[in-house]
Amino acid sequence: QLQLVESGGGLVQPGGSLRLSCAASGFTLDYYTIGWFRQAPGKEREGISCVSRYGGGTRYADSVKGRFTISRDNDKNTVYLQMNSLEPEDTAVYYCAAGWRCTVEAGSYDYWGQGTQVTVSS
Repeated sequence: QLQLVESGGGLVQPGGSLRLSCAASGFTLDYYTIGWFRQAPGKEREGISCVSRYGGGTRYADSVKGRFTISRDNDKNTVYLQMNSLEPEDTAVYYCAAGWRCTVEAGSYDYWGQGTQVTVSS
């Protein structure tokens, strides 16, 4: 069964860092483009980053560019999202998803994890 599991969320102070993980089971993650999305209370789901399959390129939303970095570890079948200089506006549930095109459009992804909560607060 194809499954994605996010981890690494938590409570962090403004200016702090977190690294989210997206671990895959039941399939090889490198066969897919992986995207990270987030959804804050009362807001629509926002695509923030993606990494193309087979060592392809990456993309970032303007809201996180220069602060977040997406990467793959194919040996661990895991994709990471390193988040630095976190702001209260980054507070949301973060999801990873698997699809075919590196885009911030949620409709392009077929498989989704359950999400991990990130809270940025002093």
